[in-house]
Amino acid sequence: MKRFKQLWHWFTRPSVLIGQGVLLVIGGIGGIIFWGGFHTAMEATNTLEFCVSCHEMRDTVYEEYKTSVHYKNASGVRAICSDCHVPHEWGPKVVRKIQASNELWHTLRGTINTPEKFEAKREQLAMHVWATMKATNSRECRNCHSFEAMDFDKQARRAREKMEVVALEGHAPDGSSTCIDCHKGIAHSLPKVERD
Repeated sequence: MKRFKQLWHWFTRPSVLIGQGVLLVIGGIGGIIFWGGFHTAMEATNTLEFCVSCHEMRDTVYEEYKTSVHYKNASGVRAICSDCHVPHEWGPKVVRKIQASNELWHTLRGTINTPEKFEAKREQLAMHVWATMKATNSRECRNCHSFEAMDFDKQARRAREKMEVVALEGHAPDGSSTCIDCHKGIAHSLPKVERD
């Protein structure tokens, strides 16, 4: 025990030069632990289980998503909530996570905690997501989909006509230029206004 106390005393009260080194090592280890915890928390909030852990999502958009091609398809590739709603790059991902704190506030307030309240807000929620996707040139779509990987010969005639033009010219004849312009409702029901 005495030997341990001597060692501890040396470690905690070394000379000035060694003391700074100890502080740097402790700070470095603390920084690694903090970064690891922060990164783990960010990734935990990107899971499907986390996204549908509140009933507002589980009972509405999750049920819609389960009927979409992003949930089940011939290739067996599944896109989950974060693939479409959270950027992959670190900086934009952190910004999106900060913005998501507003969603937690609305969950606590019960803004969309019933199917009726959710439907009443569906258009506003959808418009916000579509505007964000348009502003980023459908960045999250392009994380998985690329014109270079598309086999236009395997697409339906109408899809091929539009997609080939966008791939070559950057926009379709109707002026649409990004994925969300044509693919609203691909994973969730459209607001009533969009269905009319």
